[in-house]
Amino acid sequence: MSEDLIRYDLLVQEALRGVVRRVLQDAAQRGLPGEHHFFISFRTRAPGVKISQRLLERHPEEMTIVLQHQFWDLAVDDVGLEVGLSFGGVPEKLIVPFDAMSGFWDPSVDFGLKFELAGVEAADNDTADDAADPMEAVGQGHDEPKLSASDTEANGSAEIVSLSAFRKKT
Repeated sequence: MSEDLIRYDLLVQEALRGVVRRVLQDAAQRGLPGEHHFFISFRTRAPGVKISQRLLERHPEEMTIVLQHQFWDLAVDDVGLEVGLSFGGVPEKLIVPFDAMSGFWDPSVDFGLKFELAGVEAADNDTADDAADPMEAVGQGHDEPKLSASDTEANGSAEIVSLSAFRKKT
């Protein structure tokens, strides 16, 4: 097989991030429709991420936030999102670029995406692909214990789409 000079994997990932961007833009403009709510996982040390030192110390690698009931000032642009959440009663402003996102899940309809991160070593990606769920550490408007998708109403039946599943492994 010849080398992929077009980089379809990157184009598909960019398109899937566009789905997340569009959904979040709609939520910022109109609010969350029906029972929809979102788990958003991201690398806390990725370029462009802005969170408090307190949250960075608690979540030194990855964090998952939930946009459901208690969030405010959601703003979305071409680069990422900005949102206000409360953690342990302390209001925080988070800025998360789309390139820092490692997962997106809407448990109300069992829809999820798992992203490969630009600039992450292959060995790190292999570890992430082996994880049972990209939604490991949950900040749900306040400090919560870690939970997995199987602990939520969706009974863990959501299908997370991983780009590596489409790529031929050598």
